[in-house]
Amino acid sequence: LRAMRIVVTGANGSGGSYLIEHLLSQTPEASLFAWTRAGLSENSPLMRHRSRLEVLSCDLLDYPKTKATLSHIRPDQIYHFASDADVGLSFRQPLRVLDNNIRSTSALFEAVRELGISPRILLCSTSEVYGQVSPSEVPIRESNPLRPASPYAVSKTTQDLLAGVYFNAYKVPIVVSRMFSYINPRRPNLFATAFALQIARIENGLQSVLFHGNLESTRTLIDIRDAMQCYSLCMNHGAPGEVYNLGGSEVVRVGDVLERLITLANVQINCQIDPQLLRPTDVTLQIPDTTKFRQLTGWSPQYSALESVENLLNQCRDEVRRQAASQ
Repeated sequence: LRAMRIVVTGANGSGGSYLIEHLLSQTPEASLFAWTRAGLSENSPLMRHRSRLEVLSCDLLDYPKTKATLSHIRPDQIYHFASDADVGLSFRQPLRVLDNNIRSTSALFEAVRELGISPRILLCSTSEVYGQVSPSEVPIRESNPLRPASPYAVSKTTQDLLAGVYFNAYKVPIVVSRMFSYINPRRPNLFATAFALQIARIENGLQSVLFHGNLESTRTLIDIRDAMQCYSLCMNHGAPGEVYNLGGSEVVRVGDVLERLITLANVQINCQIDPQLLRPTDVTLQIPDTTKFRQLTGWSPQYSALESVENLLNQCRDEVRRQAASQ
């Protein structure tokens, strides 16, 4: 009996790399395939696990190669993370983000269909698809209307819709997860990570002022370690054709996270708003109803928001020290 074959697309990204580390610890008997556009980057945290992975260098936009790669691997599970996941970038370069995210996902689904294989696919979507919701729609359920408010969100909404088409029309077993805000030390463009990195730089005398954008946005936060557990449970227990909200239960303002980080800093932090960090439209109420997922799996978070923020700052301190040492 062959080992289960699990593919993670977007393995160079923060979510993909964390998920692979989670799977290495939780399913050591599985064969893990790290799908990247051009091999693992030199600074990838996965380099230390290189001997336990098979790296697939393939651009999902190259349809013939994508199809050939899937034909060779014939995976049992595919976690689809590969996307340009940057709201700000999508406002600056909408064509790039729309083209990459929609065509890469189309290629993956179509290759699976044409090959006649049936790996279980988890489409790792985002709460951004809900866009701006009214207070009466909070907490947000999976049935809420999709009103994407950025080119990135449009691309992810299209991925969601494609998943529905390929499940309903072609019976491709796709489960959709919509992850709400999480604490992710490897994504410097997330607000909490941007704050923590700046604090670490100020502590090291590399920066004098912390710059921020809108502090009034309200959301729940989930630790990256809890988020990876959610993805794994969603893959293994979610029903194909269904959508599951994933997220934490502690509601915070973005400004609360900044204040919490400042209390953990070992020097005085001076803050200043940067107009460049204000988006043309901003999604401000990202509070999920995760009842459907929790009833299915019995999941509850292991880490509090405070523990997660402390872990984030310590990891960002390590990263700033590494960067300083390499210069």
